[in-house]
Amino acid sequence: MTSQIWILIVIAVSMLSSVFGADRPNVILIITDDQGYGDVSAHGSPVLKTPHLDRFREQSVSFTDFHVAPMCSPTRGQLMTGLDAMRNGSTAVCQGRSMMRADLPTMANFFADSGYATGHFGKWHLGDSYPHRPQDRGFQETLHHRAWGITSLADHWENHTDAYFDPVLSHNGVDKRYEGYCTDIFFGETMRWIDRQTGADQPFFVYLATNTPHVPDIVADVYSDPYEGRHDGKTIPAKFYGMIANLDENLGKLEAFLEDRGLKENTILIYMTDNGTQSTGAMKIFNSGMRDKKTSVYEGGHRVPLMVRWPEGKLAHGNSVDDLTQVQDLLPTLIDLCELKNETEITFDGLSLAGLMKGTTTELPDRKLVIQYRVSGAPWDPAVVMWDQWRLLKPRRGRRPQDPNAKLELYHLGRDPGQQKNVSADHPEVFKEMKQHYEAWYSEAKNLFDLPRWITIGHEASNPMTLYAQDWVGDYCDNPRGLSQSTSRGYWNVIVDQAGEYKIELRRWSKESGKRLTDGWPERSDLGDAVRPIAGAGLQVAGIGKMVDTHPGDTHASFRVRLPTGRTQLKTTFYDADGDALCSAIYVNVTRL
Repeated sequence: MTSQIWILIVIAVSMLSSVFGADRPNVILIITDDQGYGDVSAHGSPVLKTPHLDRFREQSVSFTDFHVAPMCSPTRGQLMTGLDAMRNGSTAVCQGRSMMRADLPTMANFFADSGYATGHFGKWHLGDSYPHRPQDRGFQETLHHRAWGITSLADHWENHTDAYFDPVLSHNGVDKRYEGYCTDIFFGETMRWIDRQTGADQPFFVYLATNTPHVPDIVADVYSDPYEGRHDGKTIPAKFYGMIANLDENLGKLEAFLEDRGLKENTILIYMTDNGTQSTGAMKIFNSGMRDKKTSVYEGGHRVPLMVRWPEGKLAHGNSVDDLTQVQDLLPTLIDLCELKNETEITFDGLSLAGLMKGTTTELPDRKLVIQYRVSGAPWDPAVVMWDQWRLLKPRRGRRPQDPNAKLELYHLGRDPGQQKNVSADHPEVFKEMKQHYEAWYSEAKNLFDLPRWITIGHEASNPMTLYAQDWVGDYCDNPRGLSQSTSRGYWNVIVDQAGEYKIELRRWSKESGKRLTDGWPERSDLGDAVRPIAGAGLQVAGIGKMVDTHPGDTHASFRVRLPTGRTQLKTTFYDADGDALCSAIYVNVTRL
């Protein structure tokens, strides 16, 4: 071989090493579930102690005006795509609205396409059927529960009680029991996976998304006992704080692991949360002066912690960034910091924060940001526009429809951090400009919101597969109460990938439960008796309509249909003996034969 060829090979290897080599920073992105800005002792909590997180904050660039959606799925969709919830499709936690549009690349795709190993550990909540699972969206390794959390409707049946200990989790699509406490498992499996990647000299991206401190509030007494009691006349939420104490301990273990493996210097470690605190008790004790909590478009619902450290990247560690920032900024930021390939034509709603983190940029351009989430997609249902210290919003209470007579409210956080005085009448020009910005944003975003999200059946990557009620278009049915009551109706938008004969099984209870269609749920008598007089079932799909009688001992109703390829709706109904509709099938098992 000539010397010229050798030189070309060396140059090529050098270039590949520069692009894909192990000298590129590793990334660990930790996002906790329902931990608010005030649920960090360094932010001023008079009760909660988070020593490892406080120490990490001292070593990081921290953001004081960082915003997410007020609920978990929209935040996660924005994080993964860099696009507003109304534009990426994931605007709510169920009713077919937790899934991102399948045509969008995710953060994991950008890392994988740039030569990174990609791993996901913990919560996903962006769809549980193909092609919306984490393993379908760029993650080469995934260990997770389904839907919103352990004990959710879609989760493995054996997790429907106090299964934060020894849960059944999905490992790359295969359900398996793991020993230990859920948060300990996710951190421990993360570190084991990292060891395998570093052994292969492989740069890695980890998405470590804990299901704590979301309800149910379950944690070992050793973590919650120190918080039993009252503070300033208020009951301390001991189990909630205990879950955060356990999180903090696991962060300390991860830090020791990175130090021991020599990974700390060249690892970008990010810590954030997905929305405001879930705990009313914690909010009453300390909420950083903010109004309200999770699900609210007041500040306490969507301003959360963000801390970023990368020693080798020479970030401006120890400094705070006060600029208005959002979760959509993180994907373009990581593309810049890690020099990821970006051959898409997507215009992100976020901006790169790399300059702010490095101290080479002193401030971001003037920007107005919009948060809107939930199912309806109607104007201002609910929404907030943020502009510097100004907040223009229309709130909504719980899952009830928004009051059509509710007025827009304007607040200035610098003068009124608790958002107690609506000053819309005092600042008509500010009100007008922010309202006009929202209207222009909405006119574009609503078109993308209206695009349906499709689940694919009959694909080689997921055959057989299960459709879950939380991913249907229809009534709210996302938790044990909805499962027990079984009164909800909905349908799935599906794409038939391959023409052929399909077996479709309609179930009220999950297959692994072994329960019959008419069974109650005596283990959860708090939810009602759960007995339903199901005597028949109907299926409509691809222009085909079929009905069958069911019997008291049946666990499901079974159909065989020949389906053509293409897009259709899959509708199901359970009937009583009089032919009256009771509900839709909560679980549907689909097999291409």
